[in-house]
Amino acid sequence: MILASQFKEGNMFINENGQTVEVMTVQHHRKSQARAVVRVKLCNVETGSIIETAYRPEDKFKDVQVEKRPKTYVYSDGGMAYFMDNENYEQTGLPLDKLGDTMKFLTEDMPVEGLYLNGVFFSVQLPANLIMEITETVDGVRGNTVSNVMKLAKVSTGLEIQVPMFIKEGDKVRVDTRTKTYVERYTEPKK
Repeated sequence: MILASQFKEGNMFINENGQTVEVMTVQHHRKSQARAVVRVKLCNVETGSIIETAYRPEDKFKDVQVEKRPKTYVYSDGGMAYFMDNENYEQTGLPLDKLGDTMKFLTEDMPVEGLYLNGVFFSVQLPANLIMEITETVDGVRGNTVSNVMKLAKVSTGLEIQVPMFIKEGDKVRVDTRTKTYVERYTEPKK
């Protein structure tokens, strides 16, 4: 059993009213005289529907064990994304709508973790951070050097993120896959 106060974002699965759901976001709230509340956004594993609700920190849930296997993203075609199992080289498809925003990070031959529930492949887990190349952005204007000034940029997969003004086309940046935000400019290690 797991308490609502122990919820963590990203690939934590619980049993909610007989349904397996993934904990997407967690916020702990406590107002002066009111009881503490844990606000969560849950995603139903089977249907993909999103549920936003709140629990008391002491509410108990049965956690669900999910098996992880290494896979490689191969390609997408006709509303399906195909992944190859790295152990037996078998290809399995998942509907694009079930993967949602994950598709904005996938590139051909990218290693991912395949998630299995009761032996059935249902989703993939991305690394926490990915290095991506900026393919489109506007040039920074001289004088816009105030801290935290951001501009819109597009990476090689089509994902749009906010980046600092000094980032230009061709730069590589580290992107947080959970929040879809810029982390830092990436520089190749010297050999």
